[in-house]
Amino acid sequence: MARSLVIKVTAGADAPERCNQAFTVAAAALASGVPVSLWLTGESSWFALPGRAKEFQLPHAAPLSELLDAVLAGGRVTLCTQCAARRNITADDVIEGVRIAGAPTFVEEILQDGVQALVY
Repeated sequence: MARSLVIKVTAGADAPERCNQAFTVAAAALASGVPVSLWLTGESSWFALPGRAKEFQLPHAAPLSELLDAVLAGGRVTLCTQCAARRNITADDVIEGVRIAGAPTFVEEILQDGVQALVY
């Protein structure tokens, strides 16, 4: 069975290098043919909203909006249910292709055979 990657990113503009690294790894894995599920939690939750990734800046890094677009095109992007609720983000607010799901879904994904989970 082929391996897949589940990446949980907890950092946003508060820790830009860690945040960008998670998105970069997700996009690179997809480009290599690895199935990817990217989870937006904590401060990265804001990137589920239209235009927010374009506002993110990190010198010498790929634009976050391009990395997010790549993951949306080839993988799955999930916004944490509790994180969304704490920020008053609803399903009507998020970018097309982003789903909202909680811990049971995350646990189900990471416990499948052949899955590697990373947390940034």
